[in-house]
Amino acid sequence: MILLRDGIVVTMDAARAVRRADVLVDGDRIARIGKVKPPRGTRIVDCEGKGVLPGLIQAHVHLCQTLFRNQADGLDLMDWLQQRIWPYEAALDERSLAFSARLGIAELLLGGTTAVLDMATVRHTEAVLRAAVESGIRYTGGKCLMDDGEGPLREPGAAAMAEAEALGRKWHGAAGGRIRWALCPRFALSCTPAMIGDIRDLSAREGWLVHTHASESRREVDLVRERTGTENVVYLDRAGLCGPRTVLAHCVHVTPEEIQILARTATSVAHCPGANLKLASGFAPLPRMIGARVNVALGADGAACNNALDMFHEMRLAATMHLPGYGAAAISPAEVLAMATLRGAEALGLSREIGSIETGKKADLTVLDVRAPHFQPAGADLHATIVHCARASDVTDVLVDGRIVVRNRRLLTLDADKLASAASSEARRIVTAAGTKLAVQPKA
Repeated sequence: MILLRDGIVVTMDAARAVRRADVLVDGDRIARIGKVKPPRGTRIVDCEGKGVLPGLIQAHVHLCQTLFRNQADGLDLMDWLQQRIWPYEAALDERSLAFSARLGIAELLLGGTTAVLDMATVRHTEAVLRAAVESGIRYTGGKCLMDDGEGPLREPGAAAMAEAEALGRKWHGAAGGRIRWALCPRFALSCTPAMIGDIRDLSAREGWLVHTHASESRREVDLVRERTGTENVVYLDRAGLCGPRTVLAHCVHVTPEEIQILARTATSVAHCPGANLKLASGFAPLPRMIGARVNVALGADGAACNNALDMFHEMRLAATMHLPGYGAAAISPAEVLAMATLRGAEALGLSREIGSIETGKKADLTVLDVRAPHFQPAGADLHATIVHCARASDVTDVLVDGRIVVRNRRLLTLDADKLASAASSEARRIVTAAGTKLAVQPKA
């Protein structure tokens, strides 16, 4: 057993209760919340002066792109994809993809993220899955599917779908259920209507999530309209892809009609404010989507377009960047924290298991030191204090599935220092293989 003792527990339960309490973990589950006399042999984690949060959930990441951090700046979405990301992804081999995934997961776990929805690249997907198993993170994701358009990642549709189905059957439910498969068409422009139909049918048959990009930039929306004759979300809905098993990343340029489709079909949205700013994509109508009761989760996207995988940074952006257009009280901090926890769990289809601190749920927990000067003086609303003041570096301890994976700010499952020191040489391999010059590094 593990006892998180005397913390400020931010439960994210239905009442959004915050209470000073112990949290007893038995196996992979939360056994009790309150004053606990620990059984003999219980491992104690002292949480006095610390917040205990549900593990943070990122509903859109690209672990395959971590090695591209700082290599693809100053481009908008379509140029960024065509000139950098697709050539870089095509250059990844099994070794570099595994390294990229481990580097990204190390950052995520050290920053309090315990679960992700990931879109891998088209090849060597098992390297990412093995890294997820090794690290202890809760992983949902799958092979990227692209059978249309130009570029080095395009694959024949039948072969790509056969591989996706085989990998899903092998990996879904692995590592005691921590690994879950998803079908990942990149976006409407990269998939033929036949592939979209095959994805719809396979998702319905197996119950696997579908994760794709939609309406990220105006140029993308215009290209989709030229090809399909309609708006992006409308096209996906008519193809039968919208629904409670589908998560659409971005949805920056969606119409009121599309927002209603998202709400009616219970399709989730992964809001990625940092990436939307850096790629100059725009401002998603977040308050309107929330007002229409669309389930909106949160994600950092990839390290190539953010460039951090810091959920606290994304929460602060989501809580503030939309206010000039909608008013200073348009989005409550509690709702933003829910986007990073409960809403993410709902998007992943795991709301009965994770996303809040409640007895019987999985013990995915993040401990946050709230005693630092940048928290003080603390306000009465701890949700607001966390959203507006916290940083990834404030995370001290992290549990996933009842296992301590970060203790006293040290990652226990991967060698974070070794990954960081080797990252530049690994990135150089990919950039060289892709035939482009490594971005100039500043002199020390």
